[in-house]
Amino acid sequence: MNTDLPYRPCVGVVLANADGLVFTGERADTPGAWQMPQGGIDEGESPRIAALRELEEETGVSETLVSVEAETGDWIRYDLPEHLLGKVWKGRYRGQEQKWFLLRFRGEDADIDIARHHKEFTRWRWSNPDEVLEHIVPFKRQVYQRVIDAFRDRLAP
Repeated sequence: MNTDLPYRPCVGVVLANADGLVFTGERADTPGAWQMPQGGIDEGESPRIAALRELEEETGVSETLVSVEAETGDWIRYDLPEHLLGKVWKGRYRGQEQKWFLLRFRGEDADIDIARHHKEFTRWRWSNPDEVLEHIVPFKRQVYQRVIDAFRDRLAP
């Protein structure tokens, strides 16, 4: 592990519907890997604004269709596995440092358009929290567990 490399500043979004189910998308570059929307924070951008931007880029859901209910108090870090170091993010980061937001979706399923901007996901579904944890890639599972635990009281059982 190259501990000299920094962590990439990033946000993650737990998009929950009225029933407390969570949006997950199957990654276009990794079939079978399902995750929640997430992405880097641009220069000068606040984490909250980055979360709303990433949500719209990856799902087509605008900020007018969500309300921000909560955010994680701490930044949550994870390291990339050895086989990905130097291959993602142009080799500049050892992993990500993320701030997560719980957003309540007030739209209709038809408002979700995963092909609107860049195609991050090939398909999507609503998942209960345990399904979210079951289908995330192993190196992100600990992060997802912390995030789900932080917001579990507002999600489906």
